[in-house]
Amino acid sequence: MKNLLNKFVLPLCLLTIGVLVWACSGGGPKIGLQAWTYNNLSFFETVDKASALGVECIEAYPGQKLGGGLDGKFGPAMDAATRAKVLEKLRSANVTLISFGVVNGGDEQQWREIFAFAKDMKLQWITVEPPLTTLPLLDQLATEYGIRVAIHNHGAPSPYADPAVTKAALDKLSNNIGVCADTGHWARGGTDPVAALKLLSGRVIALHLKDVSQFAKDGHDVPYGTGVVDMGGLLALLKEQQFKGAALIEYEHRTPKINEEVAACVEYLKRAAGASLDELRRGKVATPGMSGKVADAWSAGGGKDSQKWAQPEELFKPDLSNAEFVPGSWVYENGVISAKGGGELWTKESYGDFVLSLEFRCAEKTNSGVFLRCSDTKNWLHNTIEVQILQGDAPPREVCGAIFDCLAPTRQIPIKPGEWNSYVITARGNMIMVRLNGEEITKMNLDDWTTAHKNPDGTPNKFNKAYKDLARSGRIGFQYHGMPIDFRNIKIEKL
Repeated sequence: MKNLLNKFVLPLCLLTIGVLVWACSGGGPKIGLQAWTYNNLSFFETVDKASALGVECIEAYPGQKLGGGLDGKFGPAMDAATRAKVLEKLRSANVTLISFGVVNGGDEQQWREIFAFAKDMKLQWITVEPPLTTLPLLDQLATEYGIRVAIHNHGAPSPYADPAVTKAALDKLSNNIGVCADTGHWARGGTDPVAALKLLSGRVIALHLKDVSQFAKDGHDVPYGTGVVDMGGLLALLKEQQFKGAALIEYEHRTPKINEEVAACVEYLKRAAGASLDELRRGKVATPGMSGKVADAWSAGGGKDSQKWAQPEELFKPDLSNAEFVPGSWVYENGVISAKGGGELWTKESYGDFVLSLEFRCAEKTNSGVFLRCSDTKNWLHNTIEVQILQGDAPPREVCGAIFDCLAPTRQIPIKPGEWNSYVITARGNMIMVRLNGEEITKMNLDDWTTAHKNPDGTPNKFNKAYKDLARSGRIGFQYHGMPIDFRNIKIEKL
């Protein structure tokens, strides 16, 4: 039953089907749909699907059969009468046509026809994927027609598969041009969608929002919260950025359960809309089919003999009676644990899979660390995983957030002397993940470290054991390295 309860609270990711428009008021998303999700149906049938799901917005794609007794396909070739009937269908279904894409033109005249069509249909933007050399023309037309342009990213060889290339192009253009970020294509191409969105902050107009089964080319769409994308972190980032664009739900996986899976995505987004930033970051949004309420687990007699819902616990007692250290070397005063010299601070209890959250404060040039799963506190160097704490510069595998001497963080975040910083460290089986000040900067698969004294990229490390062979359960410790270091708000949740 404990595992069942964990399912209620732990799932994290969000990325799979659709369209989400972040509302300026109410704190939650409006949910929409990329019409490609139902590309085996007509546009009129897709609008009916959106309406039945409670989806408010839709992005059309070029070439979809119109249906509804109308000949032809969706696009600029529709005559005035057909356009009017399409808009009437949308009004009657209470679904807003918000955008159109992915669409591309050839010469300037073709692009003008697309922009004129978008203006006539009262669209907010068009989603495109043109050659880089076409972007200045689109910038000009966006201003002329009052229609924004969102650049989509398919996988390689599209230049936009690399978010750094996209950012470099956007830096030369006005804010009339941004991106429609396809999180699924990023993930399948090995790019972390959260990191990519952070890089493109301020230029995201829309998202084709997807969760996928694996970070590989053949990864397929899955319901939000059940795949490998950090959907909680993704939504938290959008919330922090006060994102007001659209996250377009787009299912490309041809599953016979597509209606159920799209509906599950809608439900997930509704639950996520009411979650706090901390809940999103820690994956505390219940996945579809699971309850987000403790009482539901006990309803109808369920859970009579089970444990209560696990809550984060203080790692150390105020008197440090559950810690091991040299007397006088650490003190706990006013909620802060401070090093006074004389060695490390260890838990007496061992932990396997867990989420550890804490805050730390450094002095200038402080060097410290958080030890995980230590199996031998006397010879800890070769029997523990160290998440580095450091104020100042150092080689990449020794800066703050690194797995010391093994794995550098994705970027170096400055640590200012005297300021509090936060860590959220997750240890789950072979995976170690580190968030520093709300940003995931380190993700380590211990099984990739197969050889003592060697990292997967061939660089040396100082450890006598391969990290894949380290104990998967052990004690947690805090390092004293001869310089001031303070910790507070230290909490752990066993997984």
